[in-house]
Amino acid sequence: MKDQMKVLQLNLTIFVQNKMSNEFILRVQCPDRYGIVAKISSSLNKANLFILDSAHYGDPENKVFFMRAKLVYSKKHLNLDEFSKYFEKECKNLKMEWSIKEADYKPNTAIFVSKYGHCLQDLMYRVDSGILPMNVSCVISNHRDHEKIANWHEIPFFYIPVTKDNKNKAEKEIRKIINDLDIDLMILARYMQILSNKMCKDFYGKIINIHHSFLPSFKGAKPYHRAYEKGVKILGATAHYVSSELDEGPIIDQSVERVNHSKTPRDLELIGRDLESITLARAVKYHIERRIFINNSKTVIFN
Repeated sequence: MKDQMKVLQLNLTIFVQNKMSNEFILRVQCPDRYGIVAKISSSLNKANLFILDSAHYGDPENKVFFMRAKLVYSKKHLNLDEFSKYFEKECKNLKMEWSIKEADYKPNTAIFVSKYGHCLQDLMYRVDSGILPMNVSCVISNHRDHEKIANWHEIPFFYIPVTKDNKNKAEKEIRKIINDLDIDLMILARYMQILSNKMCKDFYGKIINIHHSFLPSFKGAKPYHRAYEKGVKILGATAHYVSSELDEGPIIDQSVERVNHSKTPRDLELIGRDLESITLARAVKYHIERRIFINNSKTVIFN
C-alpha cells in the first residue's frame, strides 16, 4: 500500500511539474545591426532564462533581423508582465518588435471548410493524436456536409451559407463567432469562399489557406483541370497566409509530386488531396510553434 502511495505521489508530482511549464518561446524582429544576439543573450541570462535552442537570420536585402528562441526559467515561476517591462527597457536601443509566450500555449482555432473534407479530417486526427497542439473551438462551413464530423469530435459547428446577396451578412456572423470564441487562428481547409479585403487585412497573419496548386501557378478556381490542360509533370499544393489579393499571400509551405501523361483531372485531384493535407498540417504546426515571421511578401521559417 505504501509503495502504491509513493508511486501515486510521484506521478502527481510529475503531473504538476508538467502542468507548470517554465518553457517559453521568444520571438524577435528588428533592424539588423551588430551585437543583437549578444545583447539579447545577456539580458536573458540576467533574468535567469536559459536558452534551450535558438535560430536567427539577418535579411541582407531588407536589413531586418529575425530570431526565435526556446527558453526555460531557472526558478519556480516567471512573471511575464515583470519580464516584459525589464526586457523592453534592456533592449530599448534595438527597436525590436518582440513577443514571449508559454511554449505549451494552444491557440483557439476555427477551421473553415466547404464540400471537401479531407483536410478537415486530417487536421482533426492530428489534433486528437497530439501532433497539432491547438484548441479547435469551432468548424465553420457554407455547407452542411461535414457537420457530422464536428459533432463526432464534439466541436461546435456553424452553418453559414454564402451567396452574392448575403456575403456581407455572412461575414458579420463569422466575425461575431471569431470574437465570441476569442479565436487566434483561422484555417481555410478547402473553404471555397473569398474573404473580403477588410477581413483579410484585419486578421492578416492569422488566416492560413491551402491552395491546390504549386503557387504562383494556377491561382484561383479549378487548378487541377488547368494543370491537366497544360500537361504538367509536377503537381503541387501551397499553404499560405491569406492576403487581400487572391492566392498571393506569403507562402508558408509547399509540396509536390511527379505525375505523367496518363493522369486524368480526377487522378490529379486524388493525388492532390494527400499533398494538400500534409502541406496544410505542416504549415499549421509551424504557426502554432511560432516559427514563422512574415517578411514583406515572403516568410522566414525556423524549422
